[in-house]
Amino acid sequence: MTAALSIDGVSKRYGSLTALNAVSFEIAQGEFFGLLGPNGAGKSTLINIIAGLVRKDAGTVAVLGHDTVRNFRGARRNLGVVPQELVYDPFFTVQEILRIQAGYYGCGSESAAWIDELLTALDLQDKRGAKMRQLSGGMKRRVLIAQALVHKPPVVVLDEPTAGVDVELRRALWKFTRRLHGEGHTIVLTTHYLEEAEALCERIAVMDGGELRALEPTRAFLDRHPFRFLRIKLAPDAVLPDAIRALVVDGADGDYELRLKAGEQRIGEVLEALRAAELRLLDVHTREPSLEDVFVELTGDAA
Repeated sequence: MTAALSIDGVSKRYGSLTALNAVSFEIAQGEFFGLLGPNGAGKSTLINIIAGLVRKDAGTVAVLGHDTVRNFRGARRNLGVVPQELVYDPFFTVQEILRIQAGYYGCGSESAAWIDELLTALDLQDKRGAKMRQLSGGMKRRVLIAQALVHKPPVVVLDEPTAGVDVELRRALWKFTRRLHGEGHTIVLTTHYLEEAEALCERIAVMDGGELRALEPTRAFLDRHPFRFLRIKLAPDAVLPDAIRALVVDGADGDYELRLKAGEQRIGEVLEALRAAELRLLDVHTREPSLEDVFVELTGDAA
């Protein structure tokens, strides 16, 4: 089966800065794919190359087999991109913008029913006659999503779609995104909310410094980092033994999180060491590593 997105040896430089260095991977049709990385990793540059907004220096990109340079029209017809920035014309109404976008892709009068469906699904029906400059930031974000989907693209790229929006809108957007995925759309998501990627994405790529650092199914991605965390609460003036302090990754004043590596540190041994040091344990609980923990392991970006 032809890949939804094929990225082969893509490089891009801006003067002395290497934004992308020979990046290669494929995304299967119908996949929910996460593209993660710290700021400056090269994610937005890659998305702009896929969308035809930036010219790459080397490599090839294809959307459902359509090369983005040799067959830009075919590639763009199969792709919908929701940009990170709120880019819009302030003088058109919501419905006018969607009709203009549909016309840009050659969609005729048959698009009217789909536009109505998008307005309903994104809770924009009562805003259809409002000009874009009159909308809140969250409503503008919904319009950008509708605009990206107006031509029913099989491949949808969401570039940090929930950045700066409230919890209610985030939930609404992910409900709609799950629906699109359930209907067979390929979804590519970039986000700094790593719990979203962990909950939604079937496979994850991590970029850093313009290079691909990891590419795995989400579950395998988590499983290959064999450690867990132990949270302990002691008296604020408690002094940890040196062997225990070496395991601390977060906390102070008696409330600490310890990172335990499988096969090397056992929870029972830690608790026994605390008892031997005559430290009174007020509370304790464990947790498995999250995608955020693995992300920090790979990129060193605790921020």
